[in-house]
Amino acid sequence: MRKLIFGMNVTLDGYIAAPGDDLGWSEGEGPDSSPSDELFQWWSDRVAATGLALYGRKLWETMSSHWPTGDQRPNATRAEIEFARRWRDMPKLVFSSTIDKVDWNTRLVTGDAVAEITRLKAEDGGPMDIGGATLAGAAMRAGLIDEYVLVTHPVLVGGGTPFFTALDSWVNLNLVETRMFPGGMVLTRYETRR
Repeated sequence: MRKLIFGMNVTLDGYIAAPGDDLGWSEGEGPDSSPSDELFQWWSDRVAATGLALYGRKLWETMSSHWPTGDQRPNATRAEIEFARRWRDMPKLVFSSTIDKVDWNTRLVTGDAVAEITRLKAEDGGPMDIGGATLAGAAMRAGLIDEYVLVTHPVLVGGGTPFFTALDSWVNLNLVETRMFPGGMVLTRYETRR
């Protein structure tokens, strides 16, 4: 059985994007918000360890607008080159009914996301990462997420897209890891109690 992991950068007030889908707080815009090389490498290593990545349309569009050619940009760092190659090679599924084409080792799923994720979890294979608030929210409500990984940035944005969705019942978790990164970012990793 495969493990399903929901991990994202998140603001201290719980958002993965500020109003208007603004991700500037996590990409080095604004005072002292630049991600550290150590944190970037940690995310890159997560991509390398992922057996299958599950994306909602909006996150897919964000990632696929940059990373397929991220290693070919003139000022790309060695870490960015490595991440771009890992991202391109990683098997990916995109759940969407509004796009009709995906590339870069990716398959499009237009049907019931919860049913497909349930089917995929029952298979053998490496861990699956899920990203995108709507898709992850559906998996969260269905009780499919086995692990939550939050990299909390020391910024308050006051609104936007929340990391967690509204739930019908409590989900008890066990804290399994904490780690500090330069710049005040804090990793917390929780496993769902089953």
